[in-house]
Amino acid sequence: MKPLKKIAFTTPEITGCEPQMIAAVLDAGWDMVHIRHPEASLTEIKSIIEALPQKYHSRLRLHGHFVLAAEFNLGGLHLNSRCPQPPAFYNGPLSRSCHTVAEILDSRGFDYVTLSPVFPSVSKPGYGSSPVFTPQDFSQIDKLAPTVVIALGGVTPATLPLLADLPFGGFAVLGSLMGCGDMSLLKERLCQFNLTLNS
Repeated sequence: MKPLKKIAFTTPEITGCEPQMIAAVLDAGWDMVHIRHPEASLTEIKSIIEALPQKYHSRLRLHGHFVLAAEFNLGGLHLNSRCPQPPAFYNGPLSRSCHTVAEILDSRGFDYVTLSPVFPSVSKPGYGSSPVFTPQDFSQIDKLAPTVVIALGGVTPATLPLLADLPFGGFAVLGSLMGCGDMSLLKERLCQFNLTLNS
């Protein structure tokens, strides 16, 4: 397969072994882990970051509690409908959630954007169950360089090969990886992704 940026999103709920899961994903060579816990407190997010060795901090991206970016050397902030603007003090890497091609067109200045749902969602049954994007949409995305567009939604080892012919610079996963629930299943799924990427 063509080289793709690999990104994992945490599940909305904090799991008991989350720092270990994040470390395992990054140790497996994934580029970034997005910490996405909409209901979590600042203290809870800070505890997750502090539980990880400092060498991982630059590969973490926050979806909220952006003030923590001033305290840790993090890999960036991710903007979405809940947190649409970075803090005034912030001038580091940014990414953004997009759900239409028009939103991507309005996303200059981001190091990457996510587009979802590309496939039926693993973590949200019924979300993206009918095709959301057309071949015409994908042809527009292909002309958006240098904006890197990351496929999100329903990306699994089984659907990953379908990205080979689509104009994405990478993929992001949530339910099919961080939603595994335990370390043994996570490691098994990482191996499945790796086998698909290297086939």
